[in-house]
Amino acid sequence: MKHVARELIHITPVLLLLIVCAAMIPLAKEPVGVGVKAPKGAEMLFDGSRKMLDEKWMYWEGPRLKATMPIKWQIEKDPAGSGTVMNTNDPAAAGGLYGAADIVTKETFRDFRLHVEFYVSKPGGNSGVYLQNRYEIQIFDGDTTSHGLGAIINESPSPYKLYTGPGKWNAYDIEFRAARFTDGKRTEPAMATIYLNGKKAHTNRPINQVWGGPNSGIDGGNDGGKGITDTPGGIKLQAEGHDVFYRNIWIKPLDLKQANTDF
Repeated sequence: MKHVARELIHITPVLLLLIVCAAMIPLAKEPVGVGVKAPKGAEMLFDGSRKMLDEKWMYWEGPRLKATMPIKWQIEKDPAGSGTVMNTNDPAAAGGLYGAADIVTKETFRDFRLHVEFYVSKPGGNSGVYLQNRYEIQIFDGDTTSHGLGAIINESPSPYKLYTGPGKWNAYDIEFRAARFTDGKRTEPAMATIYLNGKKAHTNRPINQVWGGPNSGIDGGNDGGKGITDTPGGIKLQAEGHDVFYRNIWIKPLDLKQANTDF
């Protein structure tokens, strides 16, 4: 009995340290990561079917648009799973001509929780997820800069170490709060918290402008991208002439009164 007591005394500080360390790891308040299913109140934006692609998406009619409906993105077999996925490699965007064949949801949004799964098939693969058809969350294999994968483009570091690399599925889980306006003037910038593959990458990160000019998204041509307007926008996916695939995309509209997206 005394021997057991001595062992417990020896182990207890170790267990205490483990408990303290575990408590310091930031955990999401809801499921995040690859394979997460849409929760109650969420809307599926893409379930792998051609039907949903045609029903809920369209080409973004920006100044560089070269594609014509119906959407030419192909539905293909999931390269690393069951079911089907969509391939961003639209012929109109060959050579990296972003804005030529990007697709955007027909529905527009303000505040929301978004889940997107993406698969880069080859090194150097390039695409992007646009919040409100304005703010790009980059998908660019091999780029670890503030223009690289997982970055709020040009406004945050890339959490590249959380990316699994080509040939594997990855997931963005994003809570987004739109910019706020008073009498037509922006009083609070947009804000986002982002998880990449279940690990927190950005917390309450302000987003100040649209990058890439008028071919990039809504307000890109306003005051060098700084002229943000109080206009809701859809979720946009970028075609850059690469085999980048998407699946399991869903969104849950929110109404975030406070400037806090940490979830």
